[in-house]
Amino acid sequence: MTDTTQAEATEAPQFYLEEEHHPEGSTMLGFWLYLMSDCLIFAVLFATHGVLGRNYAAGPSPADLFDLSLVAINTAMLLFSSITYGFAMLQMERNAKMETIFWLGVTAVFGLAFLGIELYEFYHLILEGAGPTRSAFLSSFFTLVGTHGLHVTFGIIWIVTMMVQVKMHGLIPENRRRLMCLSMFWHFLDVIWIGVFSFVYLIGAIG
Repeated sequence: MTDTTQAEATEAPQFYLEEEHHPEGSTMLGFWLYLMSDCLIFAVLFATHGVLGRNYAAGPSPADLFDLSLVAINTAMLLFSSITYGFAMLQMERNAKMETIFWLGVTAVFGLAFLGIELYEFYHLILEGAGPTRSAFLSSFFTLVGTHGLHVTFGIIWIVTMMVQVKMHGLIPENRRRLMCLSMFWHFLDVIWIGVFSFVYLIGAIG
């Protein structure tokens, strides 16, 4: 065996690792599919409330329970959060890192205000004896509104996570893609809440 052959035999193997970028199109398609599945969940909850929404079991009706002025304030909190998230996306397009983080923080604050008012409403309904076990109407109400509130909670956790990610790594392509998905999710929650406000609160209180 020649010296050259011996050197090749004893040479440490070299591995060439090339980072594979996740295709942006597949991420967005997958997230759209997730949102469609979430739409089906809320569609079932809306349909359930439509069937059970008049079954009061001799208990209080929506007109007896709902404070529409408080619900209107709560709706404004979520709508404002949608606007501020739009500001965050505009700053992202300008590649303004700190401004993006700032508007994400403002969005999270509005989201927390929304959750706080919703929990306040739930607390007082339960104190008045109108808990989720009181009637079929209240069971469907708490399930629908509570499921939406749970989504908002996850959305706020996601926003805080993205604030940390942008702070640490900047507006890299991966973070931009994640912020786009979060934008779709947050605006989706706004659309669902408009349905809740109209179908559950307004029609319930007026009807």
